Amino acid sequence: MEHKTIENNGSTVHYYLSGKESRETIVFLHPAFGDHRCFDKQIDFFSRDYQVITLDMLGHGLTGVGKSKDKLTATVTHIAEILKVENKDKLHIIGVSVGALLAQDFALKYPEKILSLTALGGYNINKEQKEIAKAQGKEVCKWLFKMIFSMDAFRRYVGKVSAINPAEQIRFYESAKHFSRRSFSVMSGLNKLITNRNVQRSFPLLILAGEKDNVSAIKAAKQWYKSEPTNSKFFIIKNAGHCANMDNAEEFNDIVQSYIAGKTINSNSKNQ
Repeated sequence: MEHKTIENNGSTVHYYLSGKESRETIVFLHPAFGDHRCFDKQIDFFSRDYQVITLDMLGHGLTGVGKSKDKLTATVTHIAEILKVENKDKLHIIGVSVGALLAQDFALKYPEKILSLTALGGYNINKEQKEIAKAQGKEVCKWLFKMIFSMDAFRRYVGKVSAINPAEQIRFYESAKHFSRRSFSVMSGLNKLITNRNVQRSFPLLILAGEKDNVSAIKAAKQWYKSEPTNSKFFIIKNAGHCANMDNAEEFNDIVQSYIAGKTINSNSKNQ
């Protein structure tokens, strides 16, 4: 895996390349508080047939906060710059949790570049999400309480709520070690991504949720699929929590690989 950087508006963004340069490109966007290592179980698998790009988003991993006042929403600009540097015109974009929101944001701004969009643990940013907003508000209070007293306790907590497999909880905890109190400054503004828009997608959409994720997250994913069943699929991945790509990587990888290759999906998970 090749480690590279780009400079953008006072920030040094770290990203990682692996796989076959001549093949189609997949960009993975990690969940909040983690970094590119959340996709350790995807990189080798997809690198066999694709060029894989992972990155540490602003305030996460090695990228850090930077000198500008940019927020996490600047990820769209960072992806566009990486594609320009790597001479890539089109991509499959895959986001987990917050990464799923930012993947949608990129697809809205650059629809001509999208081969497919996969969202795990996310929700439709083109519709108001009052129930999700209420649940997230309660969760943020827990984060802030733990963060005030101990960042280590905060990192362990987000590891436990992100995955159900103890080994993956540790992996997430390790990936969150670069997330600092200062990193919270880049998280504001994500709510501005959510608005009521009538968007007609021209690219394939794969919506995924972990079977053991919280009820409101699964409900939001189902509602998203029902709102645009044309050119989309929805699966609930068994034996997996919020970051199902970590808890049940085999099932996640097989579903995504089949979907982006345009093949029939043979899965033990629930096809909705």
